[in-house]
Amino acid sequence: MSSPQALPNPDPWAGPSSPAHWTSPVSLIRLEGPDSKRFLHGQSSQAIELAAPGACLATCLITPTARLRGLALALVDGTGLDLVVLEGEGAAIHQALDRVLFPADRVRLDAPQPASLVRLAGPLQPGVGSGASGQWQPGPGGAGLLLQPEVSLGGTAGSPALLLRSGDEPPAWLDQLTRLDAAAWEHWRLGQGFPASPGELNDGCNPFELGLAGWVSLGKGCYVGQETLAKLATYDGVKQQLRRWIWRAEATGTAPGTAPDSEPPSPGTGLVTSAGERAGVITSVLHLAAPDPAGAVVLGLALVRRSALAETHLLAGGRALEISTPAAFEAPPVGAGKGA
Repeated sequence: MSSPQALPNPDPWAGPSSPAHWTSPVSLIRLEGPDSKRFLHGQSSQAIELAAPGACLATCLITPTARLRGLALALVDGTGLDLVVLEGEGAAIHQALDRVLFPADRVRLDAPQPASLVRLAGPLQPGVGSGASGQWQPGPGGAGLLLQPEVSLGGTAGSPALLLRSGDEPPAWLDQLTRLDAAAWEHWRLGQGFPASPGELNDGCNPFELGLAGWVSLGKGCYVGQETLAKLATYDGVKQQLRRWIWRAEATGTAPGTAPDSEPPSPGTGLVTSAGERAGVITSVLHLAAPDPAGAVVLGLALVRRSALAETHLLAGGRALEISTPAAFEAPPVGAGKGA
């Protein structure tokens, strides 16, 4: 559970009011050789085989039953590609890829290397620059790589991200942006609904449940997990979806951790409808502190069952939570898998 975070705005889902950034560690796996695109095409959810150099493609690393192992970006160049593992264990993903790499595959799979990803939040800083959608390019001033995937990475919608390899110096323009601390970034992430390990991204969820439809190509042909994802799309089979929630003390006059029960909401807390029917489970929690405990707010993410998706309020331990759709959530496709 995250530590208390000061409430910066009367709207609990409001982002930073000035340009800001958050830097997080990522893993970088190099695939070198003429079969690199074809190989990753068959082992992840995105159409990669025919991508041209310069492409920046968001993809899910999934099991044969379409459960998530990780989220990554494939940065295609003239001789192979770099796989930027955003969420998930880089070493485990490398091991899974290595297991299915055969001698006939003209691919060299390098060990994971540490790198950093800078995400931008709040209003975009003038002069930072942006690339063409779905592309990567050298960063402004030659610092790092500027990434512009066609999906949200948890930052401001439409904003680029900056990849810094080990040893790269951060660009000077970052000093002009507010650096978010871990709790402030978590607050922004929850509002956007970007899944993180282990709460949302784990082997119990598929991409469509987490609002990651844009990370999946349903028309690319055979790949690991393709059959399951095609069935989910064809038959509208997604059984739960990611939602954000808020509990406000002022709505009940009850501070977190007091009646109606002794424990505040936490990951794993079950949700029920007003009729007492099971409705889902909380996956992430953040406490927003306030000068007056009666004004405190607790918010987070939850996986909500299909039968309860129309509910605007759900109960957790007797508390009423306001339920809404995260800002960056992309609805699951319906019927799109019929030709897959």
